[in-house]
Amino acid sequence: MKALVTGATGFVGSAVMRRLLDRGATVRVLARAGSDRRNLEGRAVEIVTGELNDSAALDKAFDGCDAVFHVAADYRLWVPDPAAMYRANVDGTKAVMAAAARAGVRRIVYTSSVATLGLHADGSASDETTPSVLGDMIGHYKRSKFMAEEEVRRLAREDGLPVVIVNPSTPIGPGDIKPTPTGRMIVNAAAGRMPAYVDTGLNIAHVDDVAEGHLLAMDKGRVGGRYILGGEDMSLASILTSVAEMTGGRPPLFSLPHGLVMPIAYFAEGWSRLTGRGEPMVTRDGVRLSRKRMYFSSAKARQELGYSARPATEALADAIRWFRENGYLAK
Repeated sequence: MKALVTGATGFVGSAVMRRLLDRGATVRVLARAGSDRRNLEGRAVEIVTGELNDSAALDKAFDGCDAVFHVAADYRLWVPDPAAMYRANVDGTKAVMAAAARAGVRRIVYTSSVATLGLHADGSASDETTPSVLGDMIGHYKRSKFMAEEEVRRLAREDGLPVVIVNPSTPIGPGDIKPTPTGRMIVNAAAGRMPAYVDTGLNIAHVDDVAEGHLLAMDKGRVGGRYILGGEDMSLASILTSVAEMTGGRPPLFSLPHGLVMPIAYFAEGWSRLTGRGEPMVTRDGVRLSRKRMYFSSAKARQELGYSARPATEALADAIRWFRENGYLAK
């Protein structure tokens, strides 16, 4: 099998790349010029340099491939220029799907997100049938992923594009070089920089389990179907306490009300705009999202794909170990 992976320089994409190589596949990756390629170092992959919206580069990358894993996405909870996020997540996805159709690939796996799914007010776990509309989406990341997934589902339904959708929850583990917003939270907690928390919850999944779920979706997924690739539901307090126990640090001392954190988020965003220092530690969209527990069920993926996930504590331990070994944390 010859497979193309977009986003292989990033977190989830690199895990998918590694899993394909472990299976013995021939792997080609699409990477932007000037991108951080540490996740590609030492890997026997062919690199095609180009952008998601560059049709010539996409046609070159797709040529001769049996399968495509479109994992690339702009995953940030705050952006100074939202238009760039829509170009990457929406327009880029449309361009990739069009190139896949031109190339006549056998199967496409599109990496969406649980961000596109609805949430229950009572905190119970959502699944693939939990309804949501664009108006429910908080922030540009969720909106852009919702719009992209809707387009992919339309192409499968109306044009017969052989695409399967996967919706990872909150992946953590090795290879988070950026790191992602969740990765930054783990690094800050391990370094003792999160003495307080808000009352929310996440579904924690090991990135390697999520990567295996991508390959299972390629092998067994129904065209046009979508599958949550999740792990274990944990309150934020439990996550931060587990990190403290693993690192010998202090657990968080107290919970902050959402209303108190929102002014901090306004200040942090303003400071980031003023100084140009990148994504702030606290964002308004992040505070809005934290008002609900983001819990999800992977029952459909288990039943139809044979997906399985290890305990969240193993994922946290692997993430901390990788961050420490790669200089994000003091040894």
